[in-house]
Amino acid sequence: MLRNDRSCPRLAAMLLCLAVPLLGGCDPIIPVTAELPEDAEAFPKPDRPVAKVVSNQFATEDTRDERNEAQVVMDLADIRTGMTVADIGAGEGYYTVRLAERVGSDGRVLAQDISREALERLGRRVERERLENISIKLGEPADPQLPPDSFDRIFMVHMYHEVTDPYAFLWRMWPALNAEGQIIVVESESPVGQHGLPHRLLFCEFEAVGYVLVEYIERPDIKGYFARFQRGAKRTEPHAIKPCNAS
Repeated sequence: MLRNDRSCPRLAAMLLCLAVPLLGGCDPIIPVTAELPEDAEAFPKPDRPVAKVVSNQFATEDTRDERNEAQVVMDLADIRTGMTVADIGAGEGYYTVRLAERVGSDGRVLAQDISREALERLGRRVERERLENISIKLGEPADPQLPPDSFDRIFMVHMYHEVTDPYAFLWRMWPALNAEGQIIVVESESPVGQHGLPHRLLFCEFEAVGYVLVEYIERPDIKGYFARFQRGAKRTEPHAIKPCNAS
């Protein structure tokens, strides 16, 4: 389960408990070496430019709280006590710590990022604020590295446009959802390649992998739109995925 273990070395020593549902033990934040379910070359590349990661922060936490961003998104996503949630592209933990408070001591939050430095800073924050229902996981660009059948919600907030291999990433994310699980996406309607993604292109990429759109809402108060997806009847085989046209 997603909670700290007293046998883990202190975070100051750069060792974090990475325990997640169906997994256990304490490991350092190290590059992922697990065998991938499908070779990355089996998936099509996106027919669009991918924005480079320029920061682990979308905006300052005070600015985001002034517009009540996290509370709005968590309400829209129906986050409740006892849920298990993954925060993908967690950065320094704006959503992670607020999700941890919302799900409570019976819930769990897994913070994932591909930046070791961001996770180390988040780890120090988790330790400082004694947030015992948070675990931390290093992912990789084409694979979120999430345990199967584990999450009620997977959050991807203002980060999906930076995923370099979206079809591989979404395909490998599929097993991590539990039976009623959903993926929550918040993005800006900015043009492709300009740190956002038009919603119709987002819909197309998710649907190409086999996901189904559940809800879409335009929300200027969170600087973008809110969308949620769930798994469809069948996940598309990698060779059968048709890349979406960005034009």
